[in-house]
Amino acid sequence: MILHVDQITHHDRYRLVIGAIVPRPIAWVSTMDAAGRLNLAPFSYFNAVCPSPMTLVFCPGVHGDGRKKDSWLNIEAVPEFVINVTNEDTAELMNQTSVVLPAGQSEFEWAGLTPAPSQTIRVPRVAEAPISFECVLERIVVISDQPGGGAAIFGRVTCVHVRDDVYDNGRIDLAALRPIGRLAGDAYIRATDVFHMPRPVSPLPNPLPGGEGAAAPLPSPLPGGEEAPSGG
Repeated sequence: MILHVDQITHHDRYRLVIGAIVPRPIAWVSTMDAAGRLNLAPFSYFNAVCPSPMTLVFCPGVHGDGRKKDSWLNIEAVPEFVINVTNEDTAELMNQTSVVLPAGQSEFEWAGLTPAPSQTIRVPRVAEAPISFECVLERIVVISDQPGGGAAIFGRVTCVHVRDDVYDNGRIDLAALRPIGRLAGDAYIRATDVFHMPRPVSPLPNPLPGGEGAAAPLPSPLPGGEEAPSGG
């Protein structure tokens, strides 16, 4: 089947994207407006960009009536935010914060969550989250500000909070983290069925870092003896 996206409805494009691009990680984003009022919302258009400088990106959308999401508006007013990681333990609380509330009403209070002070920014993190990334705004790339459109918001990470039992010798313990991912509709997935595939050895004499063959080490090793990340 061939689908020309300009020949199908917005609803069908939306269903195609959320059904095909799965599972999606979830950014549980806390923000603050200019009056200091807190907002908390989950976004599954989310991923990492690079480790140096550590940068994350999430993509809020535009409501059907043309309004930007509150998280987007807040970050334009106060260019700081926290990307909290949700898991099986906090899944229901995270889902509660997806509710559309009047502007200025806090999802922290709505869901009974605890705002905890951050170390480097004014916006608080979610105390119940196993991992939280404090971010300062790097840039906002607007794809469309029309209904159904959205933007990519890039944040440079300034501090990371990791629950002690989740962090083991420089690595995240997947069994302790118990992450979840987003599927289509109201479906989610647990990361409980894991398999491993060693990366093939490159035939290139000097493999390029970041995808062409095996990763080349950085000139100076990263803390803990890790080499530069490879692939994508």
